[in-house]
Amino acid sequence: MALSKKESSLDDIKITPPQEEVGSKDQIPLCVPGQTKTSAARVLTEEELDRLSGERALVSDFKQMKLEKEAQKNWDLFYKRNTTNFFKDRHWTIREFEELKACREFESQRLVLLEAGCGVGNCIFPLLEDDLNIFVYACDFSPRAVEFVKQNPLYCPERCCAFQCDLTTDDLRANVPEGSVDVVTLIFVLSAVHPDKMKLALQNISRVLKPGGIVLFRDYGLYDHAMLRFKGSSKLGENFYVRQDGTRSYFFSKEFLAELFEETGFQSVANDYVLRETVNKKEGLCVPRVFLQSKFTKPGQSDSS
Repeated sequence: MALSKKESSLDDIKITPPQEEVGSKDQIPLCVPGQTKTSAARVLTEEELDRLSGERALVSDFKQMKLEKEAQKNWDLFYKRNTTNFFKDRHWTIREFEELKACREFESQRLVLLEAGCGVGNCIFPLLEDDLNIFVYACDFSPRAVEFVKQNPLYCPERCCAFQCDLTTDDLRANVPEGSVDVVTLIFVLSAVHPDKMKLALQNISRVLKPGGIVLFRDYGLYDHAMLRFKGSSKLGENFYVRQDGTRSYFFSKEFLAELFEETGFQSVANDYVLRETVNKKEGLCVPRVFLQSKFTKPGQSDSS
């Protein structure tokens, strides 16, 4: 999602990733310290309801097919334009997902993690620095992103294996042994997959996850401000939009996500909206952000139990 960080107004800005991930100087969490977890979706204002109800026309079938066909190219171009400079390192993952430490029987136990949709490594490298007893399989749709991971000075083949993969078509078992992974992270990844193919990605992940293993999920939530900024000409389907650079984004309701995982054989452990507010210092505007943060397990007893 190659977008300008210098935004002129809310009416003509391009859609950006979550502000907690973007290295923007203009937007910082300021309105509300921390964040709030809730089981209820954000309540829209009348103006927002009118705006969403006016979105009737969808992008043409021809363009939608073109976007699907060129999805990898568009993400590769995104990383070509932005290299490793667009996203902040995700140091918050250990704080938000205690399973990265708590799922061990003893402190020195080796944890095997799959970062599905690793980008340029903003999640895996903080984890590798923080935890010496972790091995990470890291894959991404974009070959260029994977090359950036391998070029990182912290990349070590003894502790990390990075490879290119389309989660919806490429069998993960070509690079990851079946049933070998303790934890899978899906962080702002599934939203970029067409809704019709999301189950294929989850089925693929399930094959390499151990029985009793866990999937840690965080992504765009329903009625996030980014969703409300899209113009009607950007709508691909229900809660599904295309950005100006051709990359796409889905906005999840907790009901849709729970059904998606449960139909793929997972069990829900936690599934909550995360509400934050972000201020644009340049414009003096405070906007609501909505994410969905969830945990799902693969039924069965793990080998270490």
